[in-house]
Amino acid sequence: MAQQSSDIDPLARSAALAIAGARLGIGIAAFGFTRRALPLVGIDEPGSSAVAFARMAGGRDLALGMHALAAAGDRDRLREATLIGALVDVGDAIAFGAGFRGTGEARRVAIRNAPLGVAAAIAGAWILSRL
Repeated sequence: MAQQSSDIDPLARSAALAIAGARLGIGIAAFGFTRRALPLVGIDEPGSSAVAFARMAGGRDLALGMHALAAAGDRDRLREATLIGALVDVGDAIAFGAGFRGTGEARRVAIRNAPLGVAAAIAGAWILSRL
């Protein structure tokens, strides 16, 4: 039986919902304001491929954020949403981390974003430990 919101650690729930809100904000920026958002991650003059991939990632973040918000009142579903998000964040950290081997823009993007992916994955693991 699913545990309802009164059974959920309030700090873990708040953290999970904060990450969900951040995902929605990132998703809106990446999907809806792509060319203005990409310089924030280190891509100053995005080509059409970068724009397409950013929009794809934005759609993914919108879906992850909405999934977590929809699960807010159910501990088991919130754990599932948090686990999925944390695994995606690990993948992002690895993908960005690969850029450390590069030069120029690739390295700049890695330096700016790999730590964020690592931090998000750690936050997800912490939330999971409390749910």
